[in-house]
Amino acid sequence: MAEPATDTILVLNGPNLNMLGTREPEKYGHATLADVETLCRETAAAFGLKADCRQSNREGELIDFIHEAHAGRMKGIIINAGGYSHTSIALHDALLAVQIPTVEVHVTNIHARESFRHHSYTARAAFASLCGFGIEGYRLAIQGLAAKLGIKPKA
Repeated sequence: MAEPATDTILVLNGPNLNMLGTREPEKYGHATLADVETLCRETAAAFGLKADCRQSNREGELIDFIHEAHAGRMKGIIINAGGYSHTSIALHDALLAVQIPTVEVHVTNIHARESFRHHSYTARAAFASLCGFGIEGYRLAIQGLAAKLGIKPKA
């Protein structure tokens, strides 16, 4: 018999997201990655969940984190794979392999940007994708993931 899933979700941020707050603030705003992580932990806690927040600029390490989410029986994944969203079949395959409910997030509206950003491999492995809401997209993603999992906010 399989062990029950933990009460943890993985919030995974890809390349250059460690530069939030200083990188092109006219596009990405002034919030930092630390702000994103605080928002995610607070939103997850409202549903009785824990957010394990991680960031890497390396594709292989992101894949390892996804595999760890599977091994740790995490309930869900919120992923902003940054530029890897548009290039990484390997991330797509890792998300499909672990079969964990996943929501893709982008701070900017990728469809209003350069044409090479309009396609996302990671979106094809997620049950939902949010873009253009700034860092609020992470809150919306966690709320949507909780709804998908049938988890109501704690009173």
